[in-house]
Amino acid sequence: MVRADAQRNMDALLTAAMTVFTTSGVDAPAKEIADLAGVGVGTLYRHFPQRSDLIVAVLRHEIDALAFQATTLSVAEWFAAYVELLATKPGFAAALHSGDSAYEALPGYFHERLAPALQSLLDRAAPSVRPDVDAGDLLYAVALLCQPVAAKGRAYTDRMVGVLLDGIRET
Repeated sequence: MVRADAQRNMDALLTAAMTVFTTSGVDAPAKEIADLAGVGVGTLYRHFPQRSDLIVAVLRHEIDALAFQATTLSVAEWFAAYVELLATKPGFAAALHSGDSAYEALPGYFHERLAPALQSLLDRAAPSVRPDVDAGDLLYAVALLCQPVAAKGRAYTDRMVGVLLDGIRET
């Protein structure tokens, strides 16, 4: 069982890391994260000995939150949150594809948590969603659309995801 103060510190570190990773990327200095969390760098390293431990914890936390949001959001709102997760974390994709064994389980966890959540959302949206739309395929398609395109920016990503979502509607 984790002590209450240790849990508070871990929660503060995760929240701070999510914020810092969004603005400064996953290679941001540990001190920046610790300062924002209101703890010392030693506390950060006590909870997350390796940078990869913190990245994995942040991603798992955000994946879990997104899976839960599928119970309350519309398809469009959920995909806006999904795009936010994918498109606003500089360096996440490079870290995940770095070959570091610390990240091996994340793709499976991602699919295991998000595909059923999205499928339940699509099922609730039926019959306005084409019946041949597969939640797993849709997750991958949107993830690919979130890859940065030189000189296009986030508005382009949002527009392309909108085009894709228009295409899954039953006519």
